[in-house]
Amino acid sequence: MARIPSESQFETHDGQTLFYRYWPAVSTSTSASTSTDSSLRGAVLLFHRGHEHSGRVAHLVDEFDLPGHAFFAWDARGHGRSPGERGYSPGLATSVRDIQTFVDHIAATHGIAVRDMAVVAQSVGAVLATTWVHDYAPPIRCLIAASPAFKVKLYVPFARPGLKLMHRLRGKFFVNSYVKAKFLTHDPERIASYDTDPLITRPIAVNVLLDLYETADRIVADAAAITVPTQLLISGADWVVHRQPQDTFFERLGARVKEKVVLDGFYHDTLGELDRARAVTAARRFIVREFDTPSEPVSLRHADRSGPFKDESDRLARPLPAGSPAAMYWALTRAGLRFGGKLSEGVRLGHATGFDSGSTLDYVYRNEATGRFGIGGMMDRNYLDAIGWRGIRQRKVHAEELIGEAIARLHAAGEPVRIVDIAAGHGRYVLEALASQKGRLNGAAVASILLRDYSDINVEQGRVLIEAKGLSGIARFEKGDAFDGDDLAALAPPPTLAIVSGLYELFGDNEMIARSLGGLARAVPPGGYLVYTGQPWHPQLEFIARALTSHRAGSAWVMRRRSQAEMDQLVREAGFEKIAQRIDPWGIFTVSLARRAPDAA
Repeated sequence: MARIPSESQFETHDGQTLFYRYWPAVSTSTSASTSTDSSLRGAVLLFHRGHEHSGRVAHLVDEFDLPGHAFFAWDARGHGRSPGERGYSPGLATSVRDIQTFVDHIAATHGIAVRDMAVVAQSVGAVLATTWVHDYAPPIRCLIAASPAFKVKLYVPFARPGLKLMHRLRGKFFVNSYVKAKFLTHDPERIASYDTDPLITRPIAVNVLLDLYETADRIVADAAAITVPTQLLISGADWVVHRQPQDTFFERLGARVKEKVVLDGFYHDTLGELDRARAVTAARRFIVREFDTPSEPVSLRHADRSGPFKDESDRLARPLPAGSPAAMYWALTRAGLRFGGKLSEGVRLGHATGFDSGSTLDYVYRNEATGRFGIGGMMDRNYLDAIGWRGIRQRKVHAEELIGEAIARLHAAGEPVRIVDIAAGHGRYVLEALASQKGRLNGAAVASILLRDYSDINVEQGRVLIEAKGLSGIARFEKGDAFDGDDLAALAPPPTLAIVSGLYELFGDNEMIARSLGGLARAVPPGGYLVYTGQPWHPQLEFIARALTSHRAGSAWVMRRRSQAEMDQLVREAGFEKIAQRIDPWGIFTVSLARRAPDAA
């Protein structure tokens, strides 16, 4: 008998109410419509193609034949029975965050842990799902991506740059899908239903389409960061998306357990094809295996010693051959920056203190262009509007948001709010969050705040800022080493909220990070919180390494990126459990909130 879904809704972070279908697990000894909690093995989350909705993947629930698994399928915002303009989302990052909110809702409402979830996603849904796995590093059981739309075939020459220009000139507008149902599947029933389904969404907002390309480029380039068991289903006769990015994605995948299945003759609707039993059988086998004998998680503890991100940083640290075109190009770039430092205050400060220094960060946070002779101000504005600095300012917003959430949680639990920031720079993002409410955040009083930094300049400027914000009654600034675990463990009184922002991403050595996190785990009591940042991606790594200097004795600023999975693993091993995360629209900086787990008996 067919399993019957219930219909429900969940609320997103920005107040949208999205529709989803839920099929409870069923007992194999009873009718298919009878649910039983004791039969639940886990959940399978289905994400539909672009233009479609959850009803278009409902057939998979019975075809997968997994009675012990609950199934969930949403209507993405702007699709199906979810609200909003048809085909519109504020951005792909918003839709990816919707997945995280959906998963949080399932865990809270249906009691299914993330580690007991498998994800099956197709086309645009597969791009959303792979981006979610990359950016948020959820420890799901496995991921199945069917014909991911990493590069949509736009048959009009120069369509992508043309759409970019039109979007810049016109703002929001929509384009209609040109794809006919007969080029999606060979199944005559699916073709007929696609043509008559009133919930099919043919328009797509141009910002979503452009975001799709840019995000897909990032995920394919950085697929090494995805370590969960992954199966890739490729349609061999796909009229809608290019195959090469799919193959490249698979080759670069960081998963130890990965599988590629090429389905010859299949059109784009892989899981809706006439002969889809081939795809469904392969996906079902992969899911069953990961639930019966779960693969060991990939250890990233020593990713600082070997692996793709170590190789990347080593390459950037190597000097370029003298006299080579690349060496001359970067020499000219550095000369241009030195000249720019005579006019732009931000560039001058970066050369004087390091482009990764607390002083530079404080200048970026203030976001007030300053320069000489008029042109210097324009150069400074261009400098402050660089993608990395925009990401830094968004990181500040996210840090303040999660600091506020931690304080609210402590207040609700009746615990005192004692904050320590172990590498605060000038401490602006913390102090401004508190100063606006005179020592309160989200209505909760803060008992004390201790700011620490290793730089004498930062300590001095931070103390001045404390006075200027009128917080000298609850805040103080001290010099301290953020990597001295024993020193951190001895903090008194013990902090209930520890903050580490913009520090760990500057140091590639995982032993240093482990010492720091270990000290904080000894200082923060069980039930306390940790706010930490990461930088899993940056589009200007080579420019930073070849042209900018670090605060460390003016050396080149060469970063070793940490994937979110690696950062979370270090945090988890120290004794904290991640409970929330934010990431900017460009996928550069993350801010996470973790709770100190109870000590093992």
